[in-house]
Amino acid sequence: MIDVTCAIIRNEDNEVLIVQRGEKTDHPFKWEFPGGKKNAGESDEDCIIREIAEELSIYVVIYRHLDPVEHDYGHKQIRLIPFICDTLDEQPFLSEHMAFKWILSEDLLNVDFSEADVFVAEQYLSSLDKSSQAKEKYISDEEQSSLDSIDLQMLINSMISRKEADWIATSAIENPAVFNKLLEYSYSKERRLAFRASWTISKICDKFPELIYPHLSSIVESLPMFDNESVQRSFLRIISLSDVGQLSKHHQGILTDHCFSMLNSGLSAIAIKAYSMEILYRFSVIYPELGNELSSSIMVLMEDGSAGIKARGKSILKKISGISLAPGSSRKLS
Repeated sequence: MIDVTCAIIRNEDNEVLIVQRGEKTDHPFKWEFPGGKKNAGESDEDCIIREIAEELSIYVVIYRHLDPVEHDYGHKQIRLIPFICDTLDEQPFLSEHMAFKWILSEDLLNVDFSEADVFVAEQYLSSLDKSSQAKEKYISDEEQSSLDSIDLQMLINSMISRKEADWIATSAIENPAVFNKLLEYSYSKERRLAFRASWTISKICDKFPELIYPHLSSIVESLPMFDNESVQRSFLRIISLSDVGQLSKHHQGILTDHCFSMLNSGLSAIAIKAYSMEILYRFSVIYPELGNELSSSIMVLMEDGSAGIKARGKSILKKISGISLAPGSSRKLS
């Protein structure tokens, strides 16, 4: 029996990622949930995080696991260990599969899956239905009340549908206390709570970016201290879509140094590097002297970078080429 992990990866629109196997694989042209075999001594959780990073160049946060599925393919027996995961990364870059697509959960049973993955899809949909029914009743019972009167932390930790996320986001827009609570949770040592709170703030700021401006300086100051990569990704995404010109010179300097540090680090995730590139490009528009240093950093990064980094790097370099760059490079923003 071979232990194999797989991930039901949900994006910001609550779609699920599926990938297609190649012609010369065990199950040619079949679709599946991404994942792979465990290494000796590796935990299930470590395995799925590693496999998704290697196969798709994206970072996921585990929401919870489903029951393992055992299946006999004739030539091999597998125990498929499924995890429900969330991601803020928009674009996977394939290293082992021939295609990918994001689909709505209700369309999963129409997919030409490998046999074991069919059972995973059915189990996921069943768990989704049960959770949604219970939580919709909970929300319905409380929807006339303010979020101060219910357990906001519990609701954030157990979000499984876009309806819940939208409800929290709407409440935060209408009630500054809820928005402040989401910010507080984003700094939590509980990694899943921090990820989901910062993710919710990110979605709020897509529609109402002005809500983050009173907090932008404190977020910038905290960036170098974050050890939660998913929260760092959420906040860098928010900043990349904000008007960095509203920051003081001091905070612009902190942010510039941090983004260059993330860009030049061999440990930063692809999404963090991508958002750092975008932020630094925005600074280059304000301070053209940064353009040369940013271009050099990107070109070094692209030499041995993944397909995702190369694609993002080319895009930023093209935009930088439209700036009238000053000779040399000097970061004197603070």
